[in-house]
Amino acid sequence: MTEQSPPRWASETFWKKTAIWVTGGSFVLLVILSFDSMKQISAGGPRVPAYSVINKDVSYRFDKAKQRYQPTIGNDAPLFGKTLSEEEAEKLVDHGKKTVQAKNCMNCHTLLGNGAYFAPDLTKAWLDQGWGAKESREQMMVNFLLDPEKNARTYGSNRKMPNLDITPPEAEAIVAFLKWMSSIDTNGFPHNFIALGEEDK
Repeated sequence: MTEQSPPRWASETFWKKTAIWVTGGSFVLLVILSFDSMKQISAGGPRVPAYSVINKDVSYRFDKAKQRYQPTIGNDAPLFGKTLSEEEAEKLVDHGKKTVQAKNCMNCHTLLGNGAYFAPDLTKAWLDQGWGAKESREQMMVNFLLDPEKNARTYGSNRKMPNLDITPPEAEAIVAFLKWMSSIDTNGFPHNFIALGEEDK
């Protein structure tokens, strides 16, 4: 009786080659997905508007086709009445982002799913009903940031934001950052958020 050779899949060489091909294929796939992810999350991409979106009206409406809320970009609505170039808008938004980081806002707040849950989620803060009216929203946000105790918004929680010694330029930059962030398509996050002006729709 002749001795049969073991099947190819049982050999050590087969599994070494398979491991090399699988590892190589996974690496290529990872590179492709990384580039695609960068495209998706970069400003000016399909889900993240360019920084100059702060020159536009940003609202939040229910999309029946997608069955979720998503940002909608409307007509001209310059922030603080000044239309900015893309470069100027990026500089202002970046200043706001860095101020948020420097003041450790995420120790209490959540931004795009990251942070803490002691204070309100800021992902769609620009669209928050608490600002009362779109016409006065910008100044109300600035006033609150400059003096949160005087302009407290606790909603019965007794949780008050401390005074972080934010300067007027920093406050305006934070508002720009929050407006830009509210324009990002976050797949309906945060859930059940109803935007200012959409309460009765």
